[in-house]
Amino acid sequence: MKRIKAIVIIILTIVLTTAFTLPIDLEVKSLLNDKVALKIPKDFDIMSEELLKFKYPSERRPTLVYSNESGGINVVLSLTQNQATQQMIPVYKDNFVQTFKNLYPSAEWKSSGVKTINGKEVGYLELVTPAMDTEIYNLMFFTDLEGKLLLCTFNCTKKSMEEWTPTAKEIMSSLKIK
Repeated sequence: MKRIKAIVIIILTIVLTTAFTLPIDLEVKSLLNDKVALKIPKDFDIMSEELLKFKYPSERRPTLVYSNESGGINVVLSLTQNQATQQMIPVYKDNFVQTFKNLYPSAEWKSSGVKTINGKEVGYLELVTPAMDTEIYNLMFFTDLEGKLLLCTFNCTKKSMEEWTPTAKEIMSSLKIK
């Protein structure tokens, strides 16, 4: 009888904690001089210049980073100087896949491909890569903007991946080039 009560309590705990997990609240932001619209979590702020320099020490920092309070969950945008057209997106995808496979042979691949989002071809890579003291879930997606390659990345720790993956995919699906 005690065992049955314990099992019922465990099941109720799981059901109640799952039932009360709040969805992550997103809002559409107009970015990069109103050229891009993207859903961003409402409680994310633009990463400070100080933290940006610490987290991205090279001079080739991202154009814009939205982050949670701890800086551990990020939405990153970089408008590169690389030439890009809609026809080049599959080629970029193949090159990125090969590059990441070379850089991170132990990466855990989830998916990669090209899909049409809001009328634009968008390449994407979804993988978990090793980091210093943890593993990082990355959903990288990219398309062309005014003849240049626009790279967007959602990342969080593997520990947060289950909670954040649906949101990362919703963010990617919201990408709109104006």
